Amino acid sequence: MRNKLIYTLAFAGLAFITTACSQNSKQEVKVNVQNETTEKPWSVRMVESEMQRWPESWQLDFQPKLKWDYCHGLELQAMLDVYDKYGDEKIYEYALAYADTMVNADGTIKMYKREEFSLDRVNSGKFLFRIYEQTKDDKYKKALALMRSQFEDHPRNADGGFWHKKIYPNQVWLDGIYMGAPFYAEYAFRNNEVGAYQDIINQFLMAARHTYDPKTDLYKHACDVSKKEKWADPVTGQSQHSWGRALGWYAMAFVDALEFIPKHEAGRDSMLITLNKVAEQIKRLQDEKTGLWYQVLDRSGDEGNYLESSCSVMFVYTLFKAVRKGYIEPSYLAVAEKGYKGILEHFITTDDKGLISITKACAVAGLGGKNYRMGDYDYYINEQIRDNDPKAVGPFIMASLEWERLQEVREIVK
Repeated sequence: MRNKLIYTLAFAGLAFITTACSQNSKQEVKVNVQNETTEKPWSVRMVESEMQRWPESWQLDFQPKLKWDYCHGLELQAMLDVYDKYGDEKIYEYALAYADTMVNADGTIKMYKREEFSLDRVNSGKFLFRIYEQTKDDKYKKALALMRSQFEDHPRNADGGFWHKKIYPNQVWLDGIYMGAPFYAEYAFRNNEVGAYQDIINQFLMAARHTYDPKTDLYKHACDVSKKEKWADPVTGQSQHSWGRALGWYAMAFVDALEFIPKHEAGRDSMLITLNKVAEQIKRLQDEKTGLWYQVLDRSGDEGNYLESSCSVMFVYTLFKAVRKGYIEPSYLAVAEKGYKGILEHFITTDDKGLISITKACAVAGLGGKNYRMGDYDYYINEQIRDNDPKAVGPFIMASLEWERLQEVREIVK
């Protein structure tokens, strides 16, 4: 316990050290965070593998044509995190190419339709903050303002909670908190919109109220506040199950948004209480043997259920970062470490060219829609499973960066 507390306290010093050093030492990495086959860290290896798999950044997420959606932003933001820490201009240029392709000179964005009011379309905006910082190109500032303006007219429930999409009236999905709130928080922070923080905090707290199931002590995937959807419980409005990745999105949203919300802001303490509750759930449901987590959390270990990579890397990233930031107790570090080692052992593979892959990711899961999804147990366990899904790749890169920071701390405190 003493060492874990030392690691947590030392993170603050490490942040200063690495920031100062990075001003003079951005370069291709040969650092003291090793694995069995290379001197390069796992975060760098995954970025380089993805850039080889998808030579054009718009091809990410298996795309045959241009698309503006959350997966591109998720991966490119993670890649820029690697660039910020380790350097290599190829990574920055890769992210810039997508931004330059998708954002028009007037700040409009190809394939983005504000009037759809989809939270999924907002998440990719996050990586543009750093693109604008680097380029100072006004088109990116305009694009960010365009996405920010979506929140002014986005449909809401009576308690102020955003609908997941216009086509999903009255529905709150845990996924959607990640898609909208961290962008909203960062925009408010960068543009001194102090009046927005209460709205942002409310998105987290109202989602907890609507999706929490006291019978399982877990958060369900979603809730239809109107209780009209076929998939919704007629009494609670909640969906049937607690889906691993939905809780993963929600967990990551906390640690990514909290760093932009002032510590004195009313309601921030309630966010921390809820995040700690999520951390408790993650710890309780961790598979004892592998350190991983199941696709359907409230049916962990049941026949047909499987250990799923995207939720596992999301949980590990959340715990690592939450400990580093002091949001949760240092004891959760052991849970994160066990999970990260389990990810490397059970999900990461290397081919004969040295490219790494992350396996066993659920391709997609949702509720309702044209090909109606009832969200029952059989639905979740029978959705497509694939390798190198960006929803696993991006958080793996982010979790690996946290792991790598931890190893540096251990070197400092030896």
